[in-house]
Amino acid sequence: MDKEDITKERLNLSIWKDFFEILRPYKIQFLKIVGMMVFVGAMDAIFPLLSKYAIDNFVEKSKLEGLLSFGLIFLIAALTFSISIYLFIALAGKLETQMAYDIRKLGFEKLQTLSLSYYDNKAVGWLMSRMTSDIQKLSETISWGLVDFSWGITMMLGVTIAMLILNWQLALITLIVVPFVALISIYFQKRILNAQRVVRKNNSQITAAFNEDIQGAKTTKTLVREDINLKEFSELTSNMKKNAIKATVLSSIYLPLVLLLGSIGTALAINFGGNYVIRDIISYGTLVAFISYTTQLFEPIRQMAVIFAEVQTAQASAERVFSLLKEEPEIIDSQEVIEKYGDIFNPKKEKWPEIIGDVEFRNVSFSYKDGEEIVRDFNLHVHPGETIALVGETGAGKSTIVNLFCRFYEPTEGEILIDGINYKEMPQKWIHESLGYVLQSPHLFSGSIRDNIRYGNLDASDEDIIKACKLVNAHDFIMAMEKGYDTEVGEGGNLLSTGQKQLLSFARAIVRNPRLFVLDEATASIDTETERIIQDAIQNVLEGRTSFVIAHRLSTIKNADRILVIKDGRIIEAGNHRELILSKGYYYDLYKNQFIREESKIITNQVFN
Repeated sequence: MDKEDITKERLNLSIWKDFFEILRPYKIQFLKIVGMMVFVGAMDAIFPLLSKYAIDNFVEKSKLEGLLSFGLIFLIAALTFSISIYLFIALAGKLETQMAYDIRKLGFEKLQTLSLSYYDNKAVGWLMSRMTSDIQKLSETISWGLVDFSWGITMMLGVTIAMLILNWQLALITLIVVPFVALISIYFQKRILNAQRVVRKNNSQITAAFNEDIQGAKTTKTLVREDINLKEFSELTSNMKKNAIKATVLSSIYLPLVLLLGSIGTALAINFGGNYVIRDIISYGTLVAFISYTTQLFEPIRQMAVIFAEVQTAQASAERVFSLLKEEPEIIDSQEVIEKYGDIFNPKKEKWPEIIGDVEFRNVSFSYKDGEEIVRDFNLHVHPGETIALVGETGAGKSTIVNLFCRFYEPTEGEILIDGINYKEMPQKWIHESLGYVLQSPHLFSGSIRDNIRYGNLDASDEDIIKACKLVNAHDFIMAMEKGYDTEVGEGGNLLSTGQKQLLSFARAIVRNPRLFVLDEATASIDTETERIIQDAIQNVLEGRTSFVIAHRLSTIKNADRILVIKDGRIIEAGNHRELILSKGYYYDLYKNQFIREESKIITNQVFN
């Protein structure tokens, strides 16, 4: 879930400065819209003057002379006003869509560059909320709200100037309520903003809960947790409801107060203006214009009050979006490396040395941010084409060692060399392009088997795909399916068995023809028969490649060149399978106990079958 703190700041100008930096490419389009709304605001201020002229010259004098010309002028003004509104709506809608597209693109690009550690404590729903609802709210407010704000400011200025010109005494009497509107706005600003921040956080938590519940539907069913999940989700939605009501109540108090003050302003204009008409200080047309102006004056104030509340919500969204966009990866390439070898999106592969597969850990230590040390003074030299197996208890540091090798993390002390080069002196993509990685829980994407394998190498031909599948013993089961390589795998590969998904993940990795390979508990979740098939595949896949294998089932690693027993981030035993068995140490006990368990399982199956 989202554990972020809720800031207590008021309007954060630095956030909006960052946002308008993103808008820089569209400043001309944005300025056009603002200019158009300024024009619309000015036109709004002109119409009461036209009404005044009509009343003073045609109604009170009871004459029609010049009415046709006046009607033509009024029609032209109305048509110009309508066309301006149409263009504003069209341009603002386009700007909204373009902004949302650009920010989402920046967000997705950022997610591609962030280090693996960033995802360790971020729920999927937390990220999805930022990429969808937060960005949508932000783009809506900018394209419509702030542009409307420019209209409101222009109209208020135009109306104020017109009122002062018509009669400055009556204008000052009418405008006396404006300072009170300002004071009320300041009072409600912080409260509305804080309430909206909490609502946006609740929204992220609900999105994350939806995602986790849908992904874990099978687990929920098997553990009969439907009622518990519903109770937990109800608590989240109750918090969302409570905080949303609080935010709504604040806005619902704020807006009527603005309307009330606006009505007071109109009442003042009618009261004092009526007296001025009786005393022949102003004309009846001027009074009508003043009444129109007071209505118009407080309409943009009311609209700006709505916009103001929306800006509070938008800032809460902006803070969350920019917290993602400003997130710095823990692992970054130096500027010198980028200039020489390119970055993740613009690699200069022609300058990359070819990886042979010689790997060396030199006095490597690693600690997480919380200070917990996982690997201590680790040393290892792996020759090209050698297969290294890592065994040990959960939490011993096996996965961390492999992640350091893959440069998903970097050593806090010491260095890792690939073919004699400190991998920090090369771009991250250099090692990742030559890496094949197969996880314990393989993930497939919606689409066909062919598409999923080609995901590892978009340039792979059908022949390359078939060759990779044959190499990992997947071709036969694929061809046994009705549509063969065009068979749909379903979301996450749910139409295939775990063993089939694992074989396809092998093929997807091998179609890249990587020099380096990692197997992370690749046989832990499959049955014994499928394990034999995958073991044959492993022998084929690892041949000639420098490989690291994390194994739960020790039968998988019997043929490894070296087996390292890891404890507390250090090597406590090392050798091949035969040597470690003969030494009768930790590995021997581990293998013996696992062998006894497997044999007991086989005998039990034979008895009951």
